Amino acid sequence: MKGMVLYMKWTKFSLETTTEAVDLISSMLDDIGIEGIEIEDKLPLPEEDMKKMFVDILPIMEEDDGIANINFYLDPEDYSEDILLKVREGLEEISQFVNIGSGQITVSETKDIDWVNNWKQYFKPFRIDDTIVIKPTWETLEHINENDLVIEIDPGTAFGTGSHETTKLCILALKKYMKPNSVVLDAGSGSGILSIIAKKLGAKEILGIDIDEHATDYAIENAGVNNIDIKAGYFNFVTGNIIEDGGIRAEIGLEKYDIVVANILADVIIPLAHVIGENLKHGGVFITSGIINTKEDAVRTALISNNFIIEEVNHMGDWVSFVAKKN
Repeated sequence: MKGMVLYMKWTKFSLETTTEAVDLISSMLDDIGIEGIEIEDKLPLPEEDMKKMFVDILPIMEEDDGIANINFYLDPEDYSEDILLKVREGLEEISQFVNIGSGQITVSETKDIDWVNNWKQYFKPFRIDDTIVIKPTWETLEHINENDLVIEIDPGTAFGTGSHETTKLCILALKKYMKPNSVVLDAGSGSGILSIIAKKLGAKEILGIDIDEHATDYAIENAGVNNIDIKAGYFNFVTGNIIEDGGIRAEIGLEKYDIVVANILADVIIPLAHVIGENLKHGGVFITSGIINTKEDAVRTALISNNFIIEEVNHMGDWVSFVAKKN
């Protein structure tokens, strides 16, 4: 039937164990030939992963109780009691070295949904204003106006579709403050959307930098989709931490940029305000967003205390954007 999507059904196995046994059990499952496991626990995120989170308010985690669930999936046609027998034998062996908890296995049925790409059905072309149009790479535009700037984006796992209020605030500020031949630094470039828009608006030179190497890869791909050549010194994306690494700040250019745009989050913008003045020209513009309204005052204080003059404060929904100039 036209329009119907058929999903394959899988048998889901959920194994209750302890967090200390997860690594050994995961290795055992891999040896058996079971791949693609899913681990559920209440352990706090490692600090390195926290630095790569693009949300301003993290969910409240339940207190760690030491319990973990390891989920794995088998094609019903491949499933046999022999596999479960091997799993139980493996658990018995591991239990001699570490506490495996209950070791209880529950069985259910689930559909084979492509969770990584399933969100794409909700990402449609949309307008930022009367000229800037954001279009997913997999969609088509039915109507384009003569003066439209069309930006094609596939964010992958990187942050930045343009639909979030914080990105819109940055885009509108870029459009307002961009001058011919501006040199722009996109700090926390994510999918590359702000760098690409800066190029379309006439920036002479653009560098995007992100702490996540996967985001850098997606940004380079998105530049290609928009027919922008990656050219060192003119348009490029790199991976690095400009807050913690003074060497990187020096390498990308001191007192070089007319505009620095940072759509990150308040807890990153605050320490960034302490160092980004090194890279801005005198009178350069620092555009920031990703700031939840409850942290507006903290960001304002950080900007003022680091010799920035606040030109604008804009709001959209619960989010805040600052435009500040280097004094």
